[in-house]
Order: sequence, then structure tokens, then C-alpha cells
Amino acid sequence: MSSENFTLAGQHIRLEPLDPRHIEGLVAASSGDEGLYRWSVVPQGLEATKLYVNTALSWRKAGTAVPFATVRQSDGVVIGSTRYFDIERWAWPQGHRRHGHLHPDVCEIGYTWLAPSSIRTGANTEAKLLMLTHAFEVWRVLRVCLHTDERNQRSRTAVERIGCKFEGILRAHRLAADNTPRNSARYSIVASEWPEAKQRLTALLDPR
Repeated sequence: MSSENFTLAGQHIRLEPLDPRHIEGLVAASSGDEGLYRWSVVPQGLEATKLYVNTALSWRKAGTAVPFATVRQSDGVVIGSTRYFDIERWAWPQGHRRHGHLHPDVCEIGYTWLAPSSIRTGANTEAKLLMLTHAFEVWRVLRVCLHTDERNQRSRTAVERIGCKFEGILRAHRLAADNTPRNSARYSIVASEWPEAKQRLTALLDPR
């Protein structure tokens, strides 16, 4: 998985493999209204962003994540970041049709944040469409999972409107952005649900 290095391009944004050259752009993108990031871990300042990028790249090297910089197509400005992570390959028995499957079997999408000016612009919706399409149609995963802080109603509403199914609350699941044990709301899409979810995402991007 450390060799996974690809760009996903849409009409409004593209997702470029995260690289140290994106650091300055990420610093600029995360500056502004810190209140927007109350429930999300978003690096603030140069040193925190360097650490954030280096950690993401170490996960990519280990084969457990594929991190991206979110870049606006119109002017090439970095407007945020997102990634695949908790990437798993299952031990399918010999003779099973998925034995030797080269791509992940399941993954999670997360660590997603946008610059204040890019929230409610369709950038997040298009990013999810690009990432889910790649996961289900290229990797042919069986499930994509998304978690968000139980308290983050804006994020939960956004996940629900694209057709993700609520699975429950994981208690004290992760370290929260406010350095408390976070209860996570868990959502997922499985392969059989992807065609309907794709229609929802496409409709959200083009209301016509």
C-alpha cells in the first residue's frame, strides 16, 4: 500500500497525494475561525502542520492510510485535507474469489477538514464522491466506514444526507479534538448500497 500514489480529480476540486510541499497551503487553509474545528483535529500553525503531514506520510508508508491534500481546481489553492485510513486486507482462504485481491477489503474515510471559505461549497461532497467511487469501483471494497464526534451534529447531518447508515455509538473511541475521550458516531456504506449513495452524491452536486 505504500506505493499507492494517485490523484482523484473532479470538476471543482482534486485530491493530490499529500506531500511536504502542501504544508504552507495547509497552514493558510486552517487559519481563521478556529471555532469551526471544535470537534475535528486540524493542525494550527507551521510546526503542528509539519507534524500532521509527517504522521500521515508515516501511515502511508506503513500501508494503513492514503492521505490527500484537497486542492481547488480553479486556482490550485490548497483548501484542506482528507484521507483513507484503517485500511484492511482480510485473510481470504485459497480458492475464494477474493483470495489474492490486491486492493483493500475495507477502509475508513476521515481526517477531513476544509478551509472556512470552502465549507458549504460542494468541495466536501465532491471529495466524498471521488473517494467513495475509487474505493468501491477500483479497490472494490466491501465497506467504507466513517466516524465523527458524537457531538458534531453538522458532520453527522452531512454524512447521513449522502446515504451512510448509522451503526451506533462507540464509547471512548478516540482522543477528541478537545483532548477528552471521544464518543464516536459510526456510519458505513457497504458495497450493495453504493449505487444508491452514488446517485445521492451526484444529485447533491448537480441539483438539476
